[in-house]
Amino acid sequence: MVTNVTNFSRSGLYDWMAQRVSAVVLAAYVLFLLGYVVLNPGMGYAQWHGLFSNNAMRIFSLLTLVALGVHAWVGMWTISTDYLTQTALGKWATAVRFLFQAACGIAMFVFFVWGVQILWGF
Repeated sequence: MVTNVTNFSRSGLYDWMAQRVSAVVLAAYVLFLLGYVVLNPGMGYAQWHGLFSNNAMRIFSLLTLVALGVHAWVGMWTISTDYLTQTALGKWATAVRFLFQAACGIAMFVFFVWGVQILWGF
């Protein structure tokens, strides 16, 4: 039996809610950027730099990075527990699932740190 590790033994409702809330944040960010590009035709580097130099935009971008990490983690955890099973992989299922989830977690952490470095220039 697979146990829920995404929210430390809470019900699947929390995973479902995290997936939906993070999707709304991601959609809002994409719509904002699309609207900004459409409303500013011929935008150059200076205007783009000015947008992302604004602290409100940096915070919105950071919130979006967090939402992306949450969304990706819940999604990849669900995929790994649905498809990397004893039936599909035999006795190696637990090890393969662990390695897959560890690789996903490390990749998400690296992308988050990289995003923070890009946003704040550390």
